[in-house]
Amino acid sequence: MEAKKEVIIGIDLAAMEKNPTGWACWRNKRVSTCHLHRDEEITSLALYHKPCLVAVDAPLTMPKRGITRRADREMAKHGYPVLPPLMSSMKLLTRRAISLAHVLRVSGLSVIEVHTTSTRKALGMPAKDWEKVQLLLEQIGLEVEKPELTPHEADALTAALTAYLKLLGKTMEIGDKEEGCIVVPKRNIGRVAVNE
Repeated sequence: MEAKKEVIIGIDLAAMEKNPTGWACWRNKRVSTCHLHRDEEITSLALYHKPCLVAVDAPLTMPKRGITRRADREMAKHGYPVLPPLMSSMKLLTRRAISLAHVLRVSGLSVIEVHTTSTRKALGMPAKDWEKVQLLLEQIGLEVEKPELTPHEADALTAALTAYLKLLGKTMEIGDKEEGCIVVPKRNIGRVAVNE
């Protein structure tokens, strides 16, 4: 599979439909972004584009015990702290993400869990300097349609970048099959470049 020729979707999911969810559709080097709200919008648009991979920035599994999964604990050991899926402020997001991923998978799409702040840390990018994040994304060869991305769109694009790197074999999975894995770029991959 040639990653550069595939459609990839990145989603920065909001906990509730009333709040904006960041959406990025990566086709070759071109990326379109927007905000979506309803689950039906997200699933129908994903199915319309027929991506080879969907990356969601939200927990996609529940812990077997307690509020954390093995993946969450191992992420912290790697220097990538994440919020536990069943922490009070995360419960709504986790339930929504699991439901959304289920619908997409039943429809035949491959879905992975990512953590965009950790992706940027692994790649030596700023965590929250959105203007610089967009500049760096464009410098690796992406053609971003919007002149200025919102934070949600930048996170969605970072999620799509993680999926792209997974297709190239440049990521690792942290966690296990029982409780779920979080996909993070390998630290030693060097400069990322998106080619024709």
